[in-house]
Amino acid sequence: MTQINQPGAGPETSGPIVVPPESVEAEALAALKAATEDDRPPVPRSYVVLLILALFGTNLAFTTPLVLSLAIQIQALAPQNEEYLGFVLGTAAGLGLIVGPMFGVLSDRTRSRLGRRRPWMVAGLAVGLIGLFILAIAPNVVVLAIGWIVSTLGWGQIFGGLQNSQADRLPASQRGKVAGLTGMAGMMAPVIGSVAGSALSSSPYLLFLVPGLIGAVLVVLFLLFVQEPDSRDLILEEKLSARGLFSKYLYNPRNYPDFSWNFVGRFAFYFGLTLSSTFTAFFLASRLNLPITEIGGTIALVGLLGIVATTAGAIGGGFLSDRFKQRKVFVLAGGVIFSVGAVTTAFAPSIEFIVIGSFLSSVGIGVFSAVDQALVLDVLPERDTQAARFNALNSFSLTVPQSLAPIAAPAFLVIGMVSGGDKNYSVLYLIAAVLTIIGGLIVVTKVKSVR
Repeated sequence: MTQINQPGAGPETSGPIVVPPESVEAEALAALKAATEDDRPPVPRSYVVLLILALFGTNLAFTTPLVLSLAIQIQALAPQNEEYLGFVLGTAAGLGLIVGPMFGVLSDRTRSRLGRRRPWMVAGLAVGLIGLFILAIAPNVVVLAIGWIVSTLGWGQIFGGLQNSQADRLPASQRGKVAGLTGMAGMMAPVIGSVAGSALSSSPYLLFLVPGLIGAVLVVLFLLFVQEPDSRDLILEEKLSARGLFSKYLYNPRNYPDFSWNFVGRFAFYFGLTLSSTFTAFFLASRLNLPITEIGGTIALVGLLGIVATTAGAIGGGFLSDRFKQRKVFVLAGGVIFSVGAVTTAFAPSIEFIVIGSFLSSVGIGVFSAVDQALVLDVLPERDTQAARFNALNSFSLTVPQSLAPIAAPAFLVIGMVSGGDKNYSVLYLIAAVLTIIGGLIVVTKVKSVR
């Protein structure tokens, strides 16, 4: 016999009931049928194109600082203290944990002529641009951290709005394909941002604001041409008190086991990925014996080659997962491929092996991120009424690693380091390799309602 909580009662007040194992199996089969026979109509090509452009623009504005711009600013403001980068990134990601579900719940309940999602995206765009301006004028690391917090809050609302739009609109038959295409756009943006950052590194204003303004234009196109139903007549079952709002930060994992286990698998994968990616600029500078201000071209070269790999991984994995109606095997494959690339990079004796390792890692990231994004939509609870809430909760599987991994990374960097020698960046890649495989295995063995 299996003990679960009664659906419909809140996570805090639900009482245990006893359900026969065959009922649990029937429930899993029903969830599988719902995930594969969604009655939503296919979205038009114009929606997909505008979605890809908006996600590309958002990633260009937000991810370029992650891969290069912040590192350049840290080097200028606090030379020889690259560990500050981890604390800046971790602090902003931690604050995102606090406010993310709150914004998600409020988005689900928003009544406006523009719909539920677009008002939050408009506000996020304004806040995000302000944050980039603060980064550009920051006179010290504290102000830089404040600017990154503001940027994270703003652009995070745009990411969330675009994700919620997909949950509202996409049928199961298109989720893998669209996730593959948007995943490709998300991977291309940092590469193009690195090229731009290398050319614009002499001016903090250009370094942060040019990618931000390009991203803003592409997001505005989505806001103008993708219409959302008027939500002023939205019927809410209950009033939302402050206590009720914060109760939405929690749910009973027993009610939604597949959503919960997929969360754990994603957490492990993205913790490993963040460990290896946070200090990429410093790793390359150390291996190539170059100043960090001179490696933008190298990052761009590695990234441009990675576009091919990411495209193959994201589009190939996404399309094939829809074609064969299989998600889990592709998620595991993504973790394994990334791990092979991470190990290759960790022991790379030259730029050639770094390129090979990066290429393999890009394939793995593309496969995992695209297919698991489709899987998230397959197992998303209460999609019609609480999509933004559960998307925000699911984002913890990305934002918590982004918060904890950069803070934990400096402790790993000193493992095996000789006094006065270079930090041990290789160990980050080895730990990342282990964690990404673990993430794939969790999804394969624990998620039951999706193949």
